[in-house]
Amino acid sequence: MGCNSCTSPTRCVIMDRVSLKLINPVQAAPLLADLWRHIKAALIAGHTLCLELRAETRTTAQNRLMHSCLADISRQVEWMIDGAMVKPSPEDWKDILSAGLKKSQRVARGIDGGFVMLGQRTSKMTVKEMTEMIDLIHYFGDQRGVIWSDTSLGRSNQP
Repeated sequence: MGCNSCTSPTRCVIMDRVSLKLINPVQAAPLLADLWRHIKAALIAGHTLCLELRAETRTTAQNRLMHSCLADISRQVEWMIDGAMVKPSPEDWKDILSAGLKKSQRVARGIDGGFVMLGQRTSKMTVKEMTEMIDLIHYFGDQRGVIWSDTSLGRSNQP
């Protein structure tokens, strides 16, 4: 049995996997007490279990905000790619900026030559890491005179 990430809002059981979203001590205590009963029974029965605890990954609101910011930068900022000044796509900007967030870059050799830059996967970022990513995007764009759309500033297009 492998360890899998929590994907449910509060709790789900998928075959032999249990996922809990723990929000505060009052909410968590009864869920963990109930879970312990199941863990104890499985261990007594001779099963080996894997327990994974991790910080919550980025929210959908953060993801929408990041993509709005990347779209604004993509429309307004040129960058040197393959020796030419171009306006990179939002996905290219995500790769460029996520590598900058890490403060280090990893490079792999491509299977047919060339190089592949390995950035961070934003889908795996925690809420805190995504906040840092969005802050970096805003800082980068502000330094280059980007005019942010309302959605890139966290405002809804709703009246």
